Amino acid sequence: MKSICVYCGANAGADPLYAERARALAAALVEANLALVYGGGNVGLMGIIADEVLRLGGEVTGVIPTQLVEREVGHTGLTRQFIVKDMHERKAMMAQLSDGFIAMPGGLGTLEELFEMLTWSQLGIHAKPIALYNVNNFYDQLIGFIGHARDQGFIAPRNAELMMSAAEPQALVKLLKTAGR
Repeated sequence: MKSICVYCGANAGADPLYAERARALAAALVEANLALVYGGGNVGLMGIIADEVLRLGGEVTGVIPTQLVEREVGHTGLTRQFIVKDMHERKAMMAQLSDGFIAMPGGLGTLEELFEMLTWSQLGIHAKPIALYNVNNFYDQLIGFIGHARDQGFIAPRNAELMMSAAEPQALVKLLKTAGR
C-alpha cells in the first residue's frame, strides 16, 4: 500500500475538532509512509489535510476538475496536481492512483464519492479497502443505516462489511493496511 485517497469537504465543518482530526490523519499517513490522494483544493478539510501532509514532508497528489479550480481554489503547492475535465474523470483518476479510501466528515460530495467506491467494490471494479474516519461519531447514523438496509435485504451482508470505520487515525490506517493485503 503506497497511497490513500481521502474524501473530505471543501468546508471545515462547524466544530474545530474536524480540522484538528484532519491534521492527525495527515500525521498518521506520513508516519505510515502513505501518500495522500485527494480532491486538489486548498480550502476546507481538503486544504487542511493537504497542507499538513506537505508540512510533515509527505507526498500529496490532487485531482481537480477545471470548473472547480477557482471555486475550490486549486492548491498550487502540491507534489502533483492533475486538472481534469469533470467529476467523473476526477473520481476515476483518484481511484486509479489510490490503494485504499478514507471518507472524512464531509457533505454530499464526500458521501457521493464514498458510495461510488463502495458500489465499485461491490461490482468487482476494484478490491481496495474503504473506511470511514468516524470523528466525533460523525458517521454513526450512516453506519446504522447501512446495517438497517442489510437487515431489510437491500445490501448483502458481505457488501455491508465493505465499509470499515475507526475514530482514531492510527487505527484507521492499520485497518486499511491490514484489509489491503
